[in-house]
Amino acid sequence: MTDTHSTVEGHPEGAASAHGAGGHPSPKEYVRIGVVLAVITALEVATYYVQDQLKGALIPVLFAAAIVKFAIVVLWFMHLKFDSKTYARLFLMGLALAVTLYIVVLLCFRVFLN
Repeated sequence: MTDTHSTVEGHPEGAASAHGAGGHPSPKEYVRIGVVLAVITALEVATYYVQDQLKGALIPVLFAAAIVKFAIVVLWFMHLKFDSKTYARLFLMGLALAVTLYIVVLLCFRVFLN
């Protein structure tokens, strides 16, 4: 008798076998992803300190970095890369809504006119 809680879509071996060998990241990959996120964060901080040289590109640069970090966190740490495409569509719709709202708020405060 098999335990129904340890099966994933008919795979009695558990969740790891449902994704194939090496489906989920190893701890070493998580550290690597964490380092990438730290580097992107350091670049964001450095971008703020050199904003005089960017001539109005500060917000788009930081916005792009935030989207990249969001994608990395959602894909790897939330395991969306290994789940159903329906979940990916839901997150993309949420991201599109957040981006739209953020741009509308920035336009209301006339940030892009400076």
